[in-house]
Amino acid sequence: MFQFVKTRKLLIQIILALIIIPFAFFGLESYTRSMRGADDVATVNGSSITQREFTEELRRQQDRFRSIFGRGADLAEFDTPEARLALLDSLIAQRLVGTAALQSNLLVSDEALREVIATTPAFQSDGRFSKSNYETLLRAQGMTSAGYEAQLRYELTAGQLVRVVAESAIPGRTVAQRLAALEEEAREVSVATVPSDAFLDKVTPQDKQARSYYEANLSAFRTAERLRAEYVVLSAADLGGSQPVTDAEVQAAYDARASQYKVAEQRRASHILLQVAPDASAADRKAARAKIEGLLAEVRKSPGRFSELAKRHSQDIGSAENGGDLGLFGRGMMVKPFEDAVFALKEGETSGVIETEYGYHIIRLTGVQGAKARPLQEVRPELVAEVRRQKGLRKFTEAAETFSNMVYEQSDSLKPVAEQFRLQIRKSDWIVKSSAATPDSLLNRKLIDALFSSDAIGNKRNTDAVEVAPNTLVAARVAEYQPSVQRPFDEVRGEIERALQRQEAAKLAHKEGAAKLEQLAKGVAAAGLTWGVARQVSRRSPQGFAPDTLRRVLAADVKKLPAYVGIERGDEGYAIFRISKIIEPAPKSDAQKQAEVARAARQAGLAQYEAFLASLRARADVSVNRENLVAKQ
Repeated sequence: MFQFVKTRKLLIQIILALIIIPFAFFGLESYTRSMRGADDVATVNGSSITQREFTEELRRQQDRFRSIFGRGADLAEFDTPEARLALLDSLIAQRLVGTAALQSNLLVSDEALREVIATTPAFQSDGRFSKSNYETLLRAQGMTSAGYEAQLRYELTAGQLVRVVAESAIPGRTVAQRLAALEEEAREVSVATVPSDAFLDKVTPQDKQARSYYEANLSAFRTAERLRAEYVVLSAADLGGSQPVTDAEVQAAYDARASQYKVAEQRRASHILLQVAPDASAADRKAARAKIEGLLAEVRKSPGRFSELAKRHSQDIGSAENGGDLGLFGRGMMVKPFEDAVFALKEGETSGVIETEYGYHIIRLTGVQGAKARPLQEVRPELVAEVRRQKGLRKFTEAAETFSNMVYEQSDSLKPVAEQFRLQIRKSDWIVKSSAATPDSLLNRKLIDALFSSDAIGNKRNTDAVEVAPNTLVAARVAEYQPSVQRPFDEVRGEIERALQRQEAAKLAHKEGAAKLEQLAKGVAAAGLTWGVARQVSRRSPQGFAPDTLRRVLAADVKKLPAYVGIERGDEGYAIFRISKIIEPAPKSDAQKQAEVARAARQAGLAQYEAFLASLRARADVSVNRENLVAKQ
């Protein structure tokens, strides 16, 4: 019943990628238990999603972010209330789909389960399933093989249901081709603008307007809460950089990496290639063979003409102009028959005719660079850096706990910890609490939040030591603080008047632009418009058009050309888009048509799945405990 797992692995991957549901490492009991608990973040038809499950999935998501953005990424930027709700939404979708799969009596055979496990790359070694890898990885996840297999069976069952739902919406070839034609259809578009700036001198805001605007938007005219901080940094890199390195330590490091510094034998060769297609006829192969043997005879007769013959006859474009020279290469860099021939020759010798998947070759060995090891002096700088890095890591590991305790226990100053570890007390520029950017990359969001806490500001205490990057701790304290204050009207009057002036000028530009659009639609020339250079715009090539603008331009009625579309651009004014030509897509090959059908099938499958999930949600009893969803400090 689950034979498709073996025959349609690619399809399964595509479907799972489309629905973006990470069915991974969920305990089977989490799908079936119905007991409510105080730590639940949500319940789905009586089945709990616990705080532990949510936290584990959040950790996995953060691990994915680290793999994308690097270990030094500030994950607090991703741990927002909105992001937590989105994550919970995906867990609820998983629960709904999983329950529906069980209720549909879908099954996964033992054979299919074994096939999936055996072909999982993480469980393989040298291309074959490794039981030791399998058990080691499961232990690292705190799982038993029985528990993992039960989970995997459940996940594959849910995936089977998803596939059935998605495949039920595969569109016909005609629909697919029509969708592709709409995507590729291009329109020649030019733009003219009615700018707001042209109307600025026609607008003079009144004092009453400015005061009313100020009173209605008081929060917009408050200064930002800000502070300056002083801080100390304990890092493995700094600790290692000051460590002396002896010749004996460098020698020991070199000896430990001896194999790393070995350079295998390399050879330099030239060749003459006559290409033969894999599907070439016997007659074509015979003709090519006869020609290459004729060239070999010429080479044997006049070895000094090898370069000349290569330039004239070789069909390897990359090397022919250099007399067939391929440069230096080692084993594993060429196809095997070619490599075997090269490494069987002595320097200066020429091979016979060698056949590879590319055709027929004549090869001359022009040089041999024997195996060697990079000398100690050549690699000494990198060895010194590596020894210092290791020493720094050891020092950091030894010092981190003491550093953290000192900034907490002696919280009224950073001076003691700076003296203890010989650290410089640094000073920051002004930091605004609401700003995503900070003047120093070491001051990440978690540390900024700690600096703006009531304890740091009101009690003048050090923050806790915060890991801002791998093997890097920072502790800080507030040196100077400025609270948010209301700016007086007289100070901001000019700003308000300019804002009101632009608003009123924009209204006039919109009115003028709409009038010109109406003229153009009636076939009457509109004075004062300057059209830009025409661009070919399509859904696949938006040419810088904003999504909404592109949608309106491509949806415009083009029965009569030129056609026009008008769009208000806020304070910038009004834009008129002139569509002067329709460019139909070029005819498609059979392969392109098949790709279009596949793409349309994926889109239809996604839409069908989303509709299916919406129907499950509509019938489900889902409740969310928002208090348990909040990040715990």
